[in-house]
Amino acid sequence: MILLMQPNSVFITAFESVCCAGLNSESLFEAICTHQSGIGSYDGYVKDKTVALGKVPSRVSLETLLHRVCETVRIQRGIEDFYDTLLVVGSSVGGMQRTEEIFFRDHSYAQVDPKRHIIHTIASSLHEVYGFKDDISFSTACTSSANALGYAYEVIQKGVYQRALVVGFDTLSSTTVLGFDALGVLSTQACCPFDEKRQGMNVSEGIAVLLLENEPVQGCVQLKGVGYSSDAHHMAQPSAHGEGAIKAMQNALECEGVLPHEVDYINAHGTGTLANDHSEACAIEALFGSRPFVSSTKSITGHTLGAAGALEAIICVLALQKQVLPPNTFLKTPENSTLRFVYELLSHPLRYVLSNSLAFGGNNISLLFGVFDEG
Repeated sequence: MILLMQPNSVFITAFESVCCAGLNSESLFEAICTHQSGIGSYDGYVKDKTVALGKVPSRVSLETLLHRVCETVRIQRGIEDFYDTLLVVGSSVGGMQRTEEIFFRDHSYAQVDPKRHIIHTIASSLHEVYGFKDDISFSTACTSSANALGYAYEVIQKGVYQRALVVGFDTLSSTTVLGFDALGVLSTQACCPFDEKRQGMNVSEGIAVLLLENEPVQGCVQLKGVGYSSDAHHMAQPSAHGEGAIKAMQNALECEGVLPHEVDYINAHGTGTLANDHSEACAIEALFGSRPFVSSTKSITGHTLGAAGALEAIICVLALQKQVLPPNTFLKTPENSTLRFVYELLSHPLRYVLSNSLAFGGNNISLLFGVFDEG
């Protein structure tokens, strides 16, 4: 006789964030609810051109802030250490900014320690301080920390680990900004996702840390499902009708047996670029029609690249805890008039919410969050 083990539930028991719109999660959510964008205009990244970016307003480095955020999560959860915890990091460019600083200072790579640039740099520095049980890093462009959340979800569900700390982290670097400028997708002002007059996206930096466990705590939210797809439509462009995004969202819903009409809110990837927003809007309309509320919060935070999946997971958790709908900011005339966009903060009963992360190469991830029924 074969005994099938029931998969463990996965709970988000603590979290914290830092980005251009707030040095903690509560101030970030307040900024979203009150339309206070953290995007500013900057020169010096692109020659003879002003671009809108999301810089964290801090006098200390993001690496220093990362350690503070992890410590905040540890204290928030009330645990002594992370020795029994898996560390899962998602980052798009790793230590790129540090490498650039040395190169621009010395005009040579001779003094650059290659260990400071690789993606695993972040995990290594945290491991040295906290002594995690194990660690792993993901770098899949804009889905990096969404992938990290998915991996943590799977290993906790299967009973491999009881606890995982998921870190999304990316810093602003000239290389990143110039890369997106070469694609012609940077905006000169704060982005307005899904608007018919949108100009493009805002590259930003940020930190998002979430503690996932197999046992609930009071007021926690469940990570109910993770959906993956890889459509490989194009190296840097999504398919016009969003087939990959549709599949990712379907796969997330199937984890919990949730039907499309049961989803109350979708935090869209919504970068503000012409191709992404059109494709994602088509995907949402095809699968859900006009049933769920939809918003993108990147007009407030910018696109934090590898940190975006984890940062927007925190936004979804707060929306569920507070039972409110985060609004779009700067959206005036939607290109897609079918979708149910949120324009102002609304109190609304929420049970299931989705968060989409869509990356280069058709790497798509959708995360399903739900209210934990303590009864």
